[in-house]
Amino acid sequence: MQVDAITLKDIGLLDSEGQKGLADHLNFCKTNGGGFNFTHLLSNPLSNRLAIETRQKAVQIFIQQLGFIESLKTTNGTTLVIEKFFETAFKKTSSYPNWWETTLYQIFNKADYSLIKYSVEHLNTFILDFDKWLNAFESERQNPIINKWYQEIDKILSVDNLIIVRQKKENMSAAGVLQLSHFYIYHYKNQIRALLQMFYEIDAYYSLAKAHSHYIFEFPTWLEQDQPLFDIDAASHPLVQNAVSNPLHLNKDQNFLFLTGANMAGKSTFIKTIAIVVYLAHVGMGAPGKNIRLTIMDGLITNLTIADNIIKGESYFFNEVQRIKNTVEKIKDGKKYFVLIDELFKGTNIQDAMKCSIVVIEGLQKIYSSLFILSTHLYEISSSLTQYKNIQFKYFETTVNNKELVFHYQLKEGVSQDRIGYLILEREGVVKMLASL
Repeated sequence: MQVDAITLKDIGLLDSEGQKGLADHLNFCKTNGGGFNFTHLLSNPLSNRLAIETRQKAVQIFIQQLGFIESLKTTNGTTLVIEKFFETAFKKTSSYPNWWETTLYQIFNKADYSLIKYSVEHLNTFILDFDKWLNAFESERQNPIINKWYQEIDKILSVDNLIIVRQKKENMSAAGVLQLSHFYIYHYKNQIRALLQMFYEIDAYYSLAKAHSHYIFEFPTWLEQDQPLFDIDAASHPLVQNAVSNPLHLNKDQNFLFLTGANMAGKSTFIKTIAIVVYLAHVGMGAPGKNIRLTIMDGLITNLTIADNIIKGESYFFNEVQRIKNTVEKIKDGKKYFVLIDELFKGTNIQDAMKCSIVVIEGLQKIYSSLFILSTHLYEISSSLTQYKNIQFKYFETTVNNKELVFHYQLKEGVSQDRIGYLILEREGVVKMLASL
């Protein structure tokens, strides 16, 4: 699924301006390398149903194996020790040092021997964890992702020099430590580095599984059809505490949602929630919702956080227009896109914004190969859009009790008529402050 930098910023995937991104909240990796691989997975959504479902099934297996993976002894410190081990210039020994050579090495290269022994112990722990992993995942080899790891790990570990390690024998002799160290450094460096990379990949999948369980995600069901479809019974933002969930049903007959509501009523959060559901689903992990059904989308396009560009001399409104222009250029190819627009044309006066918005909506609703959500404060333009049967109208209601605002965060049929801007100004004491000037 195609996404650009603006969309990634709009859904808050990565850290930005001192705020943690969604990826950081979903990252449960044990290692730095795992975190790097996890971010790579999360930053590259898939566009093939088979690839997505294969990853989903792998994550499902990892969910079942969470307890086992968490019992492994390899930590971030283990991987750092191993990486440092291969970067250190130790005094070289022979392949099979005898008692005399070992004794001299311990006396005259005491610091090297201590570091070698410490590193070999971590390497042995690392090897043993992979040995356990092979046993735990042997019955899951029907999954291509897991089978690829299994074959590569099994091949790397199937060498005579590691028999003593895999037999879990304790209290290795000093000669044995130096012998194994020589093997690791001069004959097994590339294999260990390959194992490290696989451990980081496995760690990333562990994080996908852990995030799924922690946030109570659900795997979507993928539909194979020409027309786009998105169905969800209860979508809720994963980072909002006690979030109110809402349904959404977009299909070929009603592919456009016209969304209204007062400030702070929940429009922007809802749009971001839907974007996150679509995005994470295409990553191949679970998503925050119930009974999710959708088709593979060719692209996710958002228009949520447009800004002006002082350096280029571009106004806010100009950049809004450019984003719409780029959107139209993409979606006219007939592929499936999910387009989400929040508060269109905020950068111009209300009459101009109404005229521009109507033109854009009337144009976009002609594209039945894509799905659209558009929120606006311009409730007045809804009357001219009711003629289009593929546009559905929903709003977030706000009620007032003794000048106190009550936000329900629940989607309702129709168009909002709430006017609470002045009430907020008054409630915050601004009206009184201005009067006293």
